[in-house]
Amino acid sequence: MKVKVDELVCEANAVCMGLAPEVFEVDDDDQLHILLPEPPPELQDRVRHAVRSCPKAALSIEPSIEPSIED
Repeated sequence: MKVKVDELVCEANAVCMGLAPEVFEVDDDDQLHILLPEPPPELQDRVRHAVRSCPKAALSIEPSIEPSIED
């Protein structure tokens, strides 16, 4: 999973930060930073909840692309 933010839509309400502070941070200038763009499996349920809870729908999740292994 890869988390993205649409910076033009985000209002830095910090709902995501409250739900998954290991992944999201809002700084003193009201800018959202994604600390872990590809969160580990143990945080992914909380990240999904944070994405669904965003009041501006500024967050999205994309599938991670696994590198292919060629022999």
